[in-house]
Amino acid sequence: MRKRGFIGKLTRCAALALVFGAVGGTAFSGATYFLGNMTKSETTAEKQEDGKGISSDRIQPTSTLAGAKSTEISGIIEEVMPSVVAITGMTQQEIMSFFGRGETIESESSGSGILIDKDDNALYIATNNHVVERTNALTVQFSDGTTAPAEVRGTAPSNDLAVVKVDLANLSEETKNTIKIAAMGDSDELSVGDAAIAIGNALGYGQSVTTGVISALGREVTFQDETGQTVMSRLIQTDAAINPGNSGGALINTKGEVIGINSSKYSDTDVEGMGFAIPSATAGPILEDLIANGKTTTTGTPYIGIYGVDVTQEVSGQYNMPDGVYVAQVIEGSGAAKAGIVPGNIITEVNGEKVASMEDLKNCLVKAKVGDTVIVKVQIIDSGAYKEKEIPVTLTAQSEE
Repeated sequence: MRKRGFIGKLTRCAALALVFGAVGGTAFSGATYFLGNMTKSETTAEKQEDGKGISSDRIQPTSTLAGAKSTEISGIIEEVMPSVVAITGMTQQEIMSFFGRGETIESESSGSGILIDKDDNALYIATNNHVVERTNALTVQFSDGTTAPAEVRGTAPSNDLAVVKVDLANLSEETKNTIKIAAMGDSDELSVGDAAIAIGNALGYGQSVTTGVISALGREVTFQDETGQTVMSRLIQTDAAINPGNSGGALINTKGEVIGINSSKYSDTDVEGMGFAIPSATAGPILEDLIANGKTTTTGTPYIGIYGVDVTQEVSGQYNMPDGVYVAQVIEGSGAAKAGIVPGNIITEVNGEKVASMEDLKNCLVKAKVGDTVIVKVQIIDSGAYKEKEIPVTLTAQSEE
């Protein structure tokens, strides 16, 4: 009985060994077949990449920066860098000391600029208005490290643009031979996803470069200018980093053309990957105007020249006033002042469009241009009652005020 039991166990072990051998052989054959096919697939893909016409379903990686190689990008930057400058401004500010006495302190601000034009006597540099506002001394540093004094030629606060002038007499021949006038591109030809390169004096540390893409076009951004007026601008949005100091620098395409003027004014430190630039199509005519005239005359954001308060339905019902915008203040020399609009008037329409708030008024004006004459319908108090009157108002650029 014991011998039969041993033989039975031996028989079962042999059977199990045969089963495991069959399974192992099958697994090994399957692995060999899989590895062979995978190697064959990779070889096929390599042949396809070599251009030998063998098809492959393998997904290829997308190219970056519109297919430009890093060496090509560095070449573009090398060409553009002599067109970009660093701008340093000195400002004075009155503060109250610990002992209650007024003191004047001097502080330094930094920004960037783009060489956009020159004549026999001077260089003209585009930058942001907030880079130069309230400064009493400006210095420009060129790509070769040399510096020169500068002065403001003109500003367009409502567009956050300015032109700085540098006398050629203050530059050495070596610097004159180094600098370049930037090539301007057409921002109207941009598409979302196009490559973008930002160059500027980031944080005041010197010229630096960031890369990204065009994230959005015509992005509506509102801000308050130096007069306290709320202004809406349509800007280029990019994920190329734009930091303080980058303001006034160049946003360029892969052709080395300036497609926008960077502005950190519109950026938020709580948001990453979102920078803004003023489109070249918007900035170009304004900058030409500033170079020629020292101010905007026919370009810029159209401006009526009033400070107003919304007359809501609640206020209208309570005080028996028409719905619209109550004129609280008229800016001296503005289109509204020249046309005869005075505090106490209530604006109800512009060019036939109903105006129920300051937002409505701004939306009406955005459709016009500087120099256009619009028909403003106002309600004027007369003998205790409101009477309607149509007043033609010629819109001005805000920098004229």
